[in-house]
Amino acid sequence: MSSLNTQQRCAELIRQMQLPDSFHDIVADIYLPLSEIIVEQKKQQPLLVSINGAQGTGKSTMTTFLKNIIESEMQCLVAELSIDDFYSEREKRMQLADKVHPLFATRGVPGTHDSDLIEQVLDSLMNRQACRIPRFNKATDDRAAESAWSDCSEPVEVILFEGWCNSSPAQSAQQLEHPVNALEENEDPQGIWRRHVNQQLIDYRQRFFDHADMCIMLQAPDFEHIYEWRSLQEQKLASSSGHLEQNKVMNDTELQRFIQHYERISRHTLEHLPAQADVVLPVAADHAITGIVQKGVQADGE
Repeated sequence: MSSLNTQQRCAELIRQMQLPDSFHDIVADIYLPLSEIIVEQKKQQPLLVSINGAQGTGKSTMTTFLKNIIESEMQCLVAELSIDDFYSEREKRMQLADKVHPLFATRGVPGTHDSDLIEQVLDSLMNRQACRIPRFNKATDDRAAESAWSDCSEPVEVILFEGWCNSSPAQSAQQLEHPVNALEENEDPQGIWRRHVNQQLIDYRQRFFDHADMCIMLQAPDFEHIYEWRSLQEQKLASSSGHLEQNKVMNDTELQRFIQHYERISRHTLEHLPAQADVVLPVAADHAITGIVQKGVQADGE
């Protein structure tokens, strides 16, 4: 049973995010017990939790709720990070596209993030030092001005780091030989882009995610649902009046091409990360998390 303060904070988040009333069940059945699982792993050094989830699985929403629950219920200060806020500046990504492969013009895959900045922020948090956490402006496709960054001035005990490729396993040279879709076949026939992405993924694992104390995976049913959920996001974006990114809404053809940038890593992650993650949260077709699966233990949500 959560405290009144925690219940009030979660109710306010549900209202702010315009989530259905039924979301209270997700909080009670999934987020609260998951918060307890996380805090049970606490140690003297700050706890680094890697959260993996494809687009549409609700990883950002979950991370925000976990932060509020852990701070309110367990009195532990939490830092909330998203890999999306660590994209390199647009100019640097364009340079990468010119130097290595044109497909790097599209942000998202490993290699388009500022790995030095990720390392710098994580090092500061792990050493209980004050730091500034960057923000990325998707409307301008560039890093936000430093005035929009958030301050982390107090030592934290838990670091929740979420992202679509966090802790994703890399592939072998043999697995990289054959294209997985039309984008790779037509625009990366020599495999230069996908090999570089894979090498960057190895670098991410070695520098950040292999040092995580815990890995949580939000497991989509399959890649087809990931595409469907991303399509729904575009439809919502198109119907939202006066949205800043209204002129950036993709049609079906553009969306198909866009999502193919993520297909290789997403499919490989769905196949292999469940066996590696400490906690797996199966996500149903209707976006509902159906249970908490720990290594050797399963506690189903209602």
